Amino acid sequence: MPTLEDIRQAASELEGRIHRTPILTSSALNERFAADLVLKAELFQKTGSFKVRGLLTKLLRLTTAERERGVITVSAGNAAGALAWAARDAGAPATVVMAATAVPAKIDAARGYGATVELVEGDLMAQYERIRDDRQLTGVHPFDDEDVILGHAGLGLELLADRPDLDTVLVPVGGGGLISGVATAVKLLKPAIRVIGIEPEQADVVSRSLGAGVPQKLLTARSIADGLAAPVCGTRNLPLIQQYVDDVVRVSEDALLEATRLVMSRTKLALEPAAAAPFAAMLEGFRPEGVTAAVVSGGNLDVAKLRF
Repeated sequence: MPTLEDIRQAASELEGRIHRTPILTSSALNERFAADLVLKAELFQKTGSFKVRGLLTKLLRLTTAERERGVITVSAGNAAGALAWAARDAGAPATVVMAATAVPAKIDAARGYGATVELVEGDLMAQYERIRDDRQLTGVHPFDDEDVILGHAGLGLELLADRPDLDTVLVPVGGGGLISGVATAVKLLKPAIRVIGIEPEQADVVSRSLGAGVPQKLLTARSIADGLAAPVCGTRNLPLIQQYVDDVVRVSEDALLEATRLVMSRTKLALEPAAAAPFAAMLEGFRPEGVTAAVVSGGNLDVAKLRF
């Protein structure tokens, strides 16, 4: 299990390389949900997503030989752009495996950062492993990796440094990378904090994994919140979620869409549906306790999906 010293060391390695993202407030959202909310605005992070925290941590810890071979990951989009940017920063060639149906803006972003993008059909993980092995590239898992988790955990340190009065932290959930890191950090610092994960009903692999007690895999995982539609729960992530996360709440597609529109209209933040997951939970009746932080992250917004 990661220690607080491990997390602080990883955070120190990122100093000066990534943004310390702001915490924002909205009186309109506070009134709408009868809550005292703060938003950790990771959509202002490098590449627009928290993903660079973990992926850059991983790349910085690879050996020179591992970087020189080139790195590869698999992603719905945000991790692809993050790895491409992180690899450019670390001086390594990057390849990203993405679904042929991925958001075009996310494909363009990865290419814009210099990565080779492989658009594939079928099982993304199987295609990723095939390309990795055929080309002898260094694999970088987007969430099931200890260094990636430690990198994401730095977000939790920032949250409590800026708002030590927090009582609850709401975290969008995909494969478990972000929530396992954030929950570990905040619980080690302040065990009384409640950490709540929010995931789509149509991509609820973490909830299913918690119910089964072992990581699960979904045959299909599709959601308007494509950044949360992971088909598997990480083997390294699940034990941390079991230990440090108080609950995981499922939300509907309609609530994700409504929450995205609501938060955009009230805050003017161009967030993805994945980032709106905490607010979707509140729309469907979840009520946080005390001062509550919602992690707001995302990559490139697919405006067409919102049907304005």
